[in-house]
Amino acid sequence: MKYLIITAILIISQVNVNAQGIGKIVPDKPPIVFPQNAVGLDLIFSEGGFGFGGFYRHSVSDNLTLFTDLSVSEAKDPQEFNYTYFDGISYQSVTPNKANRAFLFPLNFGFQYRMFDKVIFDNLRPYIDAAVGPTMVVTDPYSLEFFKAIGKAQARYTIGGYIGIGANFGLDKSSLVGLNLRYYIVHFFDKGINILDNPDGSPLYANDLGGVFITINIGMMY
Repeated sequence: MKYLIITAILIISQVNVNAQGIGKIVPDKPPIVFPQNAVGLDLIFSEGGFGFGGFYRHSVSDNLTLFTDLSVSEAKDPQEFNYTYFDGISYQSVTPNKANRAFLFPLNFGFQYRMFDKVIFDNLRPYIDAAVGPTMVVTDPYSLEFFKAIGKAQARYTIGGYIGIGANFGLDKSSLVGLNLRYYIVHFFDKGINILDNPDGSPLYANDLGGVFITINIGMMY
């Protein structure tokens, strides 16, 4: 988790946001009207690994935006951990009792609500967001090489979603750059996903996947 927080801080530090945009030191300027539509890519970082996706947004008012997004990212069992050891030749990474890889394919529909639009300049546009939708979880055998395991993949379906907080940066009306911190919830109401095995070799099923995700949004507005 600490690595996700450090990543977010480094990303935010690279964004050129005018600190004098907070408050009302100078006379108010007319608010900038941004295009209603946006489409782009999501770069996703989580404790499970790296992912990517795409999104479409449509503003219905100055503060409310509806959106849909589709992504793929790796998932982990909450009990999963790995360690690295030296075998005399090279360093090896091992995940004890790992049975299957798992990948999340969520299709979400949600909204963003812009906050503090009267007290912060338009080059920093913070918001809260929430989404829900169908989620496909694909597993394949961890014992097989990645591409060979694809032929053994199996899919399960459930409902998932997330809540989050983020911000869009800059005054460019054609490009969109943003950062979003999300907490995903993916729950199976019946038998869960077998990512790990018990120490005795029997399957261990996880009903809850998800967790904290950092998402970088890069797109265009029109």
